[in-house]
Amino acid sequence: MTKIEEVEQAKSCIQHIIHKTPIIHSRSLQEKWGRRVFFKAEHLQKTGSFKIRGAANAVTNAVSAGATLVTAASSGNHGQAVAYVASELGIASVIVVPTDASAAKVAAIKAYGGQVEYCGTTSAERISHAKSLAHQQGGVYIPPYDHDDIIAGQGTAGLEIIEQMPETDIIVVPVGGGGLISGILTAVKAKRPDVLVIGAEPALANDTAVSLKRGEITAIGPTETIADGLRTSQPGDLTFPVVSGLLDGLVLVEEHEIIEAMHDIAVRTKQVVEPSGAVAAAAVMAGKAGAPGRTIVAVISGGNVGLARFAELMSTMETG
Repeated sequence: MTKIEEVEQAKSCIQHIIHKTPIIHSRSLQEKWGRRVFFKAEHLQKTGSFKIRGAANAVTNAVSAGATLVTAASSGNHGQAVAYVASELGIASVIVVPTDASAAKVAAIKAYGGQVEYCGTTSAERISHAKSLAHQQGGVYIPPYDHDDIIAGQGTAGLEIIEQMPETDIIVVPVGGGGLISGILTAVKAKRPDVLVIGAEPALANDTAVSLKRGEITAIGPTETIADGLRTSQPGDLTFPVVSGLLDGLVLVEEHEIIEAMHDIAVRTKQVVEPSGAVAAAAVMAGKAGAPGRTIVAVISGGNVGLARFAELMSTMETG
């Protein structure tokens, strides 16, 4: 399992690449939701999501070991992060995305210097292809979540939260493959074991919930959740033991709750958040995570959503 020392080392390694993102809040939103909720604003991170934390750590270490090419499998945010860091460090990158990847995210990957290849709709399909490309071209595959360097890099967000808001009682984190939440768990439970860490997962992409219930890693089929960054087939071999051993709870959120949270955040804080980035906030909004009187930090994990797609989702609020 990833150790706190690795998270602290990652913090030192990546601090010149990433932003220390702010924690934001809205009093009117807190009143509407009936919760003292704050947001760790990773949508304001470089490349628009938390993914650059793990990518910066993993790619930096790969380059230190002599890599001149990296590959990644990603629905968008991880790919953008790997492409950006690779470009910053002067090496090539190939990013494998699903056939239904967000056009905005694909455009961003290309803008950051990454070569894009399409493959399938599940994480298993694109991971296999990205690994094959790395092997064929003598590169290094950078996993989206199931790697010590990735977990340690993502854990730096947890270190920042407890430094920025030492009064935090509960941290709510979106769950996909488990890289972000396992990193935050590693950091927070080592530094502040009294702080509760709650996972939030789309009900339509509930591989972690199913796996926890069965007590073993369990794969699910393709999902159509709007939270495209959380469309993983199963938890990681490295992340699942951390989650199953340290997590204080996991809740599921519905699609309409994700959209409503996006809407409320946009109206009350003037921030545009992608569906995956709103999942933790949706759990708080719906009363599924946190409690009145407690200080809650919900991680907004990303903001990479096209304006047309954002408007389309917001229109469902108006008509529904």
